[in-house]
Amino acid sequence: MVALGAVSTTGLTRGYRIWQTTEADLPAISNLKTFERQGTITIKSADDVVLQKIGPATRQKLAYEEMPETLIAAFIASEDRRFYEHNGLDYQGIGRAVLANVRERSLVEGASTITQQLARIAFLDQERSFQRKAREALLALKIEDEYSKSEILERYLNLVYLGAGAYGVADAAWIYFGKPVSDLTVSEAALIAGMAPAPSAYSPLVDPEAAETQRNIVIRRMLANGKITQAQADTAVATEVATTPNEPKFLYSEFPYFTIYIQKQLSEILPPEVVEAGGLVVETTLNTDWQRKAQETINDTVATVGNRQRFSQASLVAVDPRNGEIKAIVGGTDFNDSQFNRATQALRQPGSTFKTFVYTTAIAAGFSPYKSYTDAKFVVDGYEPKNYGGRFSGDVSMRRALTSSINIVAIKVLIDVGFEPVIAMAQRMGIESEMLPTYSMALGASEVTLLELTSAYGTLAREGRHHPVHGIRRVLDSSGAVIYEIDNTPTQAVDETTAAIMTWMLRGVVEGGTGGRASVGRPVAGKTGTSEDDRDLWFVGYMPQLAVGVWLGNDDNSRTWGVSSSAAATWGRFVSQLLDDIPEEDFPPLPQLAGRKGSIEAEPLKPGKVVASTASENEDEAEEAVDPAASEAAEGEEPAASNDLADETAPTGGAAEGGGANPAPAPEPTPAPDPEPFPAPVTPDPVPAPEPAPAPEPAPEPAPAPEPAPIQPPPPAPAPAPAPAPVGNSEE
Repeated sequence: MVALGAVSTTGLTRGYRIWQTTEADLPAISNLKTFERQGTITIKSADDVVLQKIGPATRQKLAYEEMPETLIAAFIASEDRRFYEHNGLDYQGIGRAVLANVRERSLVEGASTITQQLARIAFLDQERSFQRKAREALLALKIEDEYSKSEILERYLNLVYLGAGAYGVADAAWIYFGKPVSDLTVSEAALIAGMAPAPSAYSPLVDPEAAETQRNIVIRRMLANGKITQAQADTAVATEVATTPNEPKFLYSEFPYFTIYIQKQLSEILPPEVVEAGGLVVETTLNTDWQRKAQETINDTVATVGNRQRFSQASLVAVDPRNGEIKAIVGGTDFNDSQFNRATQALRQPGSTFKTFVYTTAIAAGFSPYKSYTDAKFVVDGYEPKNYGGRFSGDVSMRRALTSSINIVAIKVLIDVGFEPVIAMAQRMGIESEMLPTYSMALGASEVTLLELTSAYGTLAREGRHHPVHGIRRVLDSSGAVIYEIDNTPTQAVDETTAAIMTWMLRGVVEGGTGGRASVGRPVAGKTGTSEDDRDLWFVGYMPQLAVGVWLGNDDNSRTWGVSSSAAATWGRFVSQLLDDIPEEDFPPLPQLAGRKGSIEAEPLKPGKVVASTASENEDEAEEAVDPAASEAAEGEEPAASNDLADETAPTGGAAEGGGANPAPAPEPTPAPDPEPFPAPVTPDPVPAPEPAPAPEPAPEPAPAPEPAPIQPPPPAPAPAPAPAPVGNSEE
């Protein structure tokens, strides 16, 4: 007896020590509020809308008040008849289960309470051991101490697995019956609750007969508990088991171009094992209202203008330049038809939108915006740039050349500042794609994505400060702890004075140049662009709080019959819908130009041979000056404040669209006197030496490979379009 007592005492002591150790190692019960299932990734918008749930997700959460009493009663009858009477552990139930299992000589009844099941879901695995059961019991007691019965039920009913990919009662109601929980009948509520003990065995999609038997058990218990009447019970039992299977809500995204981009970004900022483990909440930057407006605008442009101007695709990006947040992103007209994201994956020649980087570099190097260049026939090292329509303007300022998008002047400015300073400037502003040091770079020969181009223009909107463009603000783990947060510290990519001057120059593009159709009644700066053979139509513009880029074209790089004013009009139509959300704000004033010094050093090129004319003759020998209005007309882009795509006239085809006589040029406004002396135009004398080989044009770059497969794989993406041929003559 003494020995037996000693053994008993030893056993109790050991059990108490295990209990103490287990209790000290318990997780924080407060984490239950933010718990997400392992393997689940929840993607949310900036306005807290669930965009997508991937993995074993609880895809729709309900407040306790939204759950019908009948459904709650069904789960209590099925899982925990004494739920309101115990403190997390049902000692009567434990005793009853022990007797039943002994009598049947097998495990026929369990005694886990709803609180214990919640503890197991949120904090434990399915290991069968004394220590796990001890942790479960202790956690249940702690949960009951910190949470009310209704809070416990709310979390449990939102997390419990109910078969067929249904996590929580809202998912189950939708997946099995295609209705909200508020519309469930007694029979349907009992059927759902009856699956909780063993979803694989009691699912009506797996075994309808077993599901019906289990349902009827729940109904009889609800009747015994006084939660339904006899008539309700009889009707429910007599109801045939019938389901209308549906896909879970939030499994597929309303905005798949964005959510797949987010999945790719997630894999780049977190270790693979963390992503695979899941239980993550990803807080993104998306504005769902703006996103819907962006998609509608793009689809409308393609539907109303694309057929006439022979383009079938489009993309749009909206970025907040104050923090680099992506507010809207449209990768194409229809994700179901093509999963290729033309905003983030497509490398396209930007045409004259790239001139902004050339001029920004020149201004940063101390050049005056009134510096004069001769727009005339020009050949450098065998490369001969041409203006749209073959027309020349004579002596023009850099500002006027940018407003009218004169190609020859852009090349001359590039020569004066050098390849490397321009490339470095573009990189600091946000261009990440490779840029080739060729003369045609000034006209957009190097391919970029719409996202990075828009981000770079946003740097000017932010007074020269660059925030890395991003779609993820924070990532939280299953316990609610922040495991990633964007470092939003900007870099001063461009000095403030240069940024202000460039914004002033780019405002001229919208207010009196090729971007007139982007006007929205607010200060707007931006630039049009068209690649060789009108394959790519661009407009990238900004206000102080918003930068938006628009691209129109075809996936196969075939030429369009369009004009970049269509992209500008699309920009205007989209942004005009957002003005109520964006307070009016002006750009910084134009700085004093007198005595200004550069913030960077130019590295002028030394061409081998230059053939330059000083005459402002057209190729047909008809003298003609070019002003912004005439330039637009030559490009088939009538200067107009309207951004109504219905006003777009169908082009007559080819590069000569909108041809005919040019309107009489309007006189250029007389600029304020600039005390800086105007440097002489760059027109080196021909070198009497053998003409060197022409500078190589950029080699076609392979089309971008599709992004890595997302965590929730979409349908297979089509092969990307072939890379475009290098630019020989940008038209804007």
